[in-house]
Amino acid sequence: MLWQTSRFDLDLTRPRVMGIVNVTPDSFSDGGRHASTAMALRHCEQLLRDGADILDIGGESTRPGSPPVALADELERVLPLVREAVRLGVPVSVDTYKPEVMQAVLDLGADIINDIWALRRNGAAQVLARHPRCGVCLMHMHGDPQTMQRTPMQGDVVSQVLLFLEHCAQSLQALGVEKHRIAIDPGIGFGKTVEQNFALLARQQELLALGYPLLAGWSRKSSLGAVTGLPVEHRLGASVAAALLAVQRGARIVRVHDVRDTVAALAVSRAMQEQNP
Repeated sequence: MLWQTSRFDLDLTRPRVMGIVNVTPDSFSDGGRHASTAMALRHCEQLLRDGADILDIGGESTRPGSPPVALADELERVLPLVREAVRLGVPVSVDTYKPEVMQAVLDLGADIINDIWALRRNGAAQVLARHPRCGVCLMHMHGDPQTMQRTPMQGDVVSQVLLFLEHCAQSLQALGVEKHRIAIDPGIGFGKTVEQNFALLARQQELLALGYPLLAGWSRKSSLGAVTGLPVEHRLGASVAAALLAVQRGARIVRVHDVRDTVAALAVSRAMQEQNP
């Protein structure tokens, strides 16, 4: 399985680790730590030394209750770092839902657009259609970051997420975006209860029937805190366990804060599988 991006065709026969780079003052677990371009670039370089395959840069927090960020502020946070990160020799993803940001980062050479709104904002899908190679990750979100945890989903979460992602992917392909450019993300924590999040993990293989590579983003999420009783700064073990379980159930990309430990866990899993193919 390949995921086509602007500059790289990613071979997903081996699970890929996407390292999170938040250039935000208010992200739920690392807000403010990499707020300047220089600090964020050093973090990118450290993630690569730790084994990251992809860098995912975000300039707006999407934690529950977070306020939207003005376009000018997001551009000011993201563009200087993207300009430097595209020189590091790995795919660069940008976590944004604003079409103006998408256009600007793709013009700088970014490889992937990672959109929590699954390109539902006016003009977003058209930006992707105008760029003939860039990759995209479509995520399911119920509601919006300001309200999603007040009124979470009802009913069978897996079937609803599957239908939503199928519709979004097919709509994008109708605009001329090839299937091998698209990945999907069930949106752990985005408008879902703890039980629903774990149902998505337990039944993750049902989503694979759509035929797109699946990205799993469990890192430090509140559902892990709910089942372990641990605060966000102590969720490393739970995050690595969730990433490993997601990969065992077919995820091809895991989006994580703690790259080194996730890479090590995947190496152990791979060594076992090579002895028992």
